[in-house]
Amino acid sequence: MAKITTVYFVRHCLPDSAIADDRNRPLTAEGLSDAFKVRDVLKDKAVDVFVSSPYRRSIESIQRAAEFFHLEIETDERLRERKAGKDGVNEVLRTRWNDFSFAESGGECIGSVQQRNIAALKDILERHAGKTVVIGTHGTALSSILNYFDSSFGAEDFLKIVNFMPWIMEMEFDGENLVSKTDIFHIAKAL
Repeated sequence: MAKITTVYFVRHCLPDSAIADDRNRPLTAEGLSDAFKVRDVLKDKAVDVFVSSPYRRSIESIQRAAEFFHLEIETDERLRERKAGKDGVNEVLRTRWNDFSFAESGGECIGSVQQRNIAALKDILERHAGKTVVIGTHGTALSSILNYFDSSFGAEDFLKIVNFMPWIMEMEFDGENLVSKTDIFHIAKAL
C-alpha cells in the first residue's frame, strides 16, 4: 500500500504593506488574529512537520499551529516569495503568467519561482514520506506549484486567489505524484 503524504500549503495571512522590507514584513494585527484561525483549521490534522518560507509573514502565519503541536518550524530559502521588479505588479502580471521566462527589470520570473519551489517540495516529500506536513508559503509560490501539477492554472486563477489571506490548500501525494487537491480554507480580503 502506498504511503500518502499530506501537505497543507498555507498562503500567509494579511501582511503589513507599510513595511517595505519584503523579507521581514510582519502580519498586521488582523493577520495575527487570522493565524489563530489557521491553527484552528489545522489542529485536528495530526501534523508531523512544519516547513516555511524564511519570510516573516509566512512563519507568523503558521506559528500558532506549530506551537499547538509543540513543533519547530524549519525554513527553506527555496520557498521564498518571488522577487518583485521595478515595473510594478499589476501591469505585467498577465505577461508573467503567459511567459514563465519573463521578468520585469530586477524581478524574478515565475518559471524560476516554480523551479525552486518544486525542488523544495520534492525534497520535503522525500524526507517526510507518509507524514502530514504544513508549508508556510506565498501566493505566487503556491500558484506556481498548482500550475506545475495543472498547467491550466494561470493568470485568471491567480487573480481569483490574490486576496486570499490566509489560503490553505490540502494536497495529497503518492511519492511525487499529486493524487488530490482541495481548497480547505481561505479568507478573501478586500484590499
